[in-house]
Amino acid sequence: MKEKYLLPAMAVGVFVGVAWGWVGGEAALSTAWIGDLFLDLLRVLVLPLIFCSMVDAVAGLYRMGSFNRIVGLTFSWYLATTVIAVTTGLVVVSIFEPGVGVSLGSSSAPSVQTTSVQNIVGSLFTDNLFEAAVSFKVLPVMLFALAFGLALSSAGERAEPVRNFFGASTAALLRMVHWLMFVAPLGIAALLAAHLGKAGGGAAFFAEVAAIGKYCFCVVLGLGIHGFIVLPVLLKLLTGRSPLRYAYNLGEALLTAFSTASSSATLALTMDLSKKRNSVRSDTASFVLPLGATVNMDGTALYEAVAVMFIAQASGIDVSFGGQVLIVVTATLASVGAAGIPQAGLVTMVLVLEAVGLPADGISAILAVDWLLDRFRTTVNVWGDAVGAGVVDAHSEPALHSPV
Repeated sequence: MKEKYLLPAMAVGVFVGVAWGWVGGEAALSTAWIGDLFLDLLRVLVLPLIFCSMVDAVAGLYRMGSFNRIVGLTFSWYLATTVIAVTTGLVVVSIFEPGVGVSLGSSSAPSVQTTSVQNIVGSLFTDNLFEAAVSFKVLPVMLFALAFGLALSSAGERAEPVRNFFGASTAALLRMVHWLMFVAPLGIAALLAAHLGKAGGGAAFFAEVAAIGKYCFCVVLGLGIHGFIVLPVLLKLLTGRSPLRYAYNLGEALLTAFSTASSSATLALTMDLSKKRNSVRSDTASFVLPLGATVNMDGTALYEAVAVMFIAQASGIDVSFGGQVLIVVTATLASVGAAGIPQAGLVTMVLVLEAVGLPADGISAILAVDWLLDRFRTTVNVWGDAVGAGVVDAHSEPALHSPV
């Protein structure tokens, strides 16, 4: 398959997967192993790519003297866009009030592990790097890679062969991602079909969505405003680039994000396309994107704000302005602690619920449709990371860039 046919083939995969899952119901589960295999092959590349690309990028940026500037720009972007996303979610849910008149029922809370600020801070560190890698704990691996890259830079010319090794390893891993993408249409179709089949087919899932349709509408509307209006406007204003062209160049990554519901699994493809098609410098993309896939989740933060307010409205609890400000703060913090894996937002949502004194068992009301909404918010997460890489790249050394 030629590369120019890959995006249309993946779009067909989405259509076929939805159609097969909708009509086939539980029979679609027979192909679930294909999707699981595709997702496993993507994930196995994530940690090696994060480690190698981060070491190479940090060493290069530090040596060029642009490390501090890029770090400042990156975290400023993350903070600003996450706060905008949460605020957008709060405005939408306050206008439409999807929880009014909805009964949460007496369902028990789903089995999710609670989290806290201490847990999130503690997740940055580990006493065994290999154990963290085996457990897919991305943050401590990334922090060690950052420190190791800085150490390589300070070691001078003696460390140049090591940096070249990590640079070559990054290129090799991205080549492996390129090979894997040629089976992506099949994997995407199997993943989507399996999830719809698990829900009982299209008719059964449609009934679940209809029960809390106004809530689903608010989540998708908020994500749409952030993804189709806020981020493109910022990209155009801050870089002069065409948002449509920029998004089209990332088409395969965005479809992969939707099908896998994992920003981490999509990371390698996002990096490859950002460098090759959107002309983001390798060092910038290799620093901004792995970090963003772990700590910058606009879609997740927006979703948590809408979900928490929905639970409050359904519970008949009035959240004051101060409480909504607290939601902005805690949802922003919780999105940092949400690993780039499917439905991780459910775990960190407990932190936001506890912060404003809402019942955690309210999560049960939205659990049935979360797998679908997870795909929309993950796509926005990946899109926000990619736009951030373009913005940071354009302002790190403006003289080197021209709009595309």
